[in-house]
Formats: sequence, C-alpha cells, structure tokens
Amino acid sequence: MNSSVVISGSGLWTPEHRISNEELIGSYNAWADKYNAENAQAIEAGDLQAKPHSSAEFVEKASGIKSRYAYIKDGILDINRMRPRIPLRSDDQLSDQAEIALHAARQALKAANKSPSDIDAVIVSCAITQRSFPAIAIEVQEALGITGFGFDMLVACSAATFGVHRAYEMVKAGTAKAVLVINPELTSPLVNYTDRDSHFIFGDVSTAMVVESSESCQSDNAFEILSTKAVTQYSSNIRANIGYVNHANDSDPTSPDKLFYQYGRKVFKEVCPMAAEHILQHIQAHQLETSQVKRWWLHQANINMNLLIVKKILGRDATQQEAPIVLDEYANTASAGSLIAFNLHQQDMHSGDIGVLCSFGAGYSIGSLVLRKI
Repeated sequence: MNSSVVISGSGLWTPEHRISNEELIGSYNAWADKYNAENAQAIEAGDLQAKPHSSAEFVEKASGIKSRYAYIKDGILDINRMRPRIPLRSDDQLSDQAEIALHAARQALKAANKSPSDIDAVIVSCAITQRSFPAIAIEVQEALGITGFGFDMLVACSAATFGVHRAYEMVKAGTAKAVLVINPELTSPLVNYTDRDSHFIFGDVSTAMVVESSESCQSDNAFEILSTKAVTQYSSNIRANIGYVNHANDSDPTSPDKLFYQYGRKVFKEVCPMAAEHILQHIQAHQLETSQVKRWWLHQANINMNLLIVKKILGRDATQQEAPIVLDEYANTASAGSLIAFNLHQQDMHSGDIGVLCSFGAGYSIGSLVLRKI
C-alpha cells in the first residue's frame, strides 16, 4: 500500500496584547485632529486634505473585524508615533519573527508527537520577513536543533498554503520525511496606522504545521492531503513597496507608499469570483460535490469576501460551522488566517470527513488543499 502525505500536527500562537476597534479608532481620530490642527492653513488653502474621522461601527461593517492582536502594542496607539515600538535586537539575539515562529512550531511538534530530530526541513512562509538574510527558517532550525535545511518563502496572503504545498511535494518526492512549516505573521510594522482605509486590517499571529508521510505519523488527529492546487495572476491592487532598493531610490522607506496599501473595491471585485472558481475546480477534480465537504477553512481578510465566496460555492449562505470566521477576533493575519480557522475549528471532524483549506491575496495568488480526516 502506498503511503500518503498527512498534516500530523498544527500550532497557533496568539500574542498577549489585544487592540479593540474602539481603542484603535480613538487613537486614529485623535491623530487626525492633531494633523488637521497642525496643517490648518494648508488645508484651508486647499494644498492638503483634512483627515476624516472613522468609527468602530464603520470598521466592523466594512470588514467584520472587531479586534486584533499585536506582538507589541506599545506605540501603536501613541498619536505622536502611530507604529509599534519594537526594540532593536543585536545580531546575536533571537529575532522577533523567529521568536514568534518558535511558539507555534513547538505546539505543532507536540501535536504531531514529533521531536526536532524527526524533522528534515523547516519552511518559514509568510507575507514578509523582517530581514533579507540569513533566512528566518534557518534561525528557527538552529534554535530548535533541527538538522537538514530550511528556507523562507514569500507569497503574501497565500504564503501559508503555498508553504504546505512545498512540504507536501518534498514528502511525496522523498526529499524529506517530515517538514515543519511555520507562518510567523508579524504584520503590525507594515501597517500605516494613519490611513483610515487600512489601519484596522491587520493583526499579528503565528501558525505552524508538521507535514509527513502517513507511515511515520504518530498523531491521533491527522489529515491526509488529497491534493494541492495553486494559481497566480499579477496585480498591483494589493502592494507594499518597502525593500532594500528604497535606499538606492533615494526614497523614504517609511513613507506611506512603502507600507501596505490596496485598492479594496478592485480586489473584492476581482478576487471573489477567481477564488470561488478555483475552489470549485479543485473539489470537482476529486469528483466531489460541495455537499460532501464538511468544512471550508478560508482566508480571513474580509467577512464580506468570505460570505460572497462561500455563497458562490454553495449557492447559499454558509453556517459558521461550515465556513468558520475568525477575523472578528484576529483581524486579517495575512497568510495565517485559514490556518487559524483550521486550528480552532477541526476538533469535531470525524474519520473520512473532507475539508478545504484555501488562502487568497496579493499577487493575486490562491492556494488550496483538499484534506480528509484520517
């Protein structure tokens, strides 16, 4: 009998600091008042636009987000700073991103009943890494005492699923017996907290999965990966221009155009049908009907996107049990959203139950996995 590839353990690390909509909006509105007062003459002359107020009700209606977690809360709500105050660490200290990666990694290893000596490869896959090199994955590998190899990969909000895809292929090909995939999404430093349209979107988190052969699996809660599917299509509608070339461009690496920004309406209009069609094609490749899929663990960017995509797939509204929403508490955590949903909403799955894990975002990029509970 041929062995299959399974997800044998997963982990979810949630930061201790939480920021409610009311806190975030209160800070933004105070900053807007300060900006408008300091620039009153230029605004009066028409040289600058006044910064508008926002409200917690607007944020929840527009996104479904009620709160978010922050790796470091200090500084984010300071109207004279409007960004997290993360102390600089020396080269011989563990990096911030490796630190949060380790939290989720250790949980995933424990859930899979694995020790570091059982792992052959480490993949850190996330929207952005805090440095170019050495790879965060190699730093995590060293901290855990894993022999073998590690590498980083960046595919924006599809990074987590794309990372699991690579792990699946490595185990399938026999180039690794077990792979640890980690998604340390440290998004808060990339947020423009003075932008009314996007300052509320992101939160910090870290997730992880162990992918291995069914032959070596020692977990009582494993999911067989039946197949993977990915697609990318270039778009500039979701973008962050921060990078090492900013230095050579003689441009300010902290200016608003270097931080996260998007054209939300275009993204909504273009990604929703693309994601729905992708998912339908994936399950149809297995001769599955939508009624045969018990759980839809979808990317958590915007509740209105999720509701529309699932409705396109099912032809009706989905229940919270069928397509769980976690962004109300966690906000958009870049690539980790669908994995948070998986971590929190799979305990009721029985042997043979089918679920679809899917992420979609900048690129555009979409990655999905069809899973079966063992």
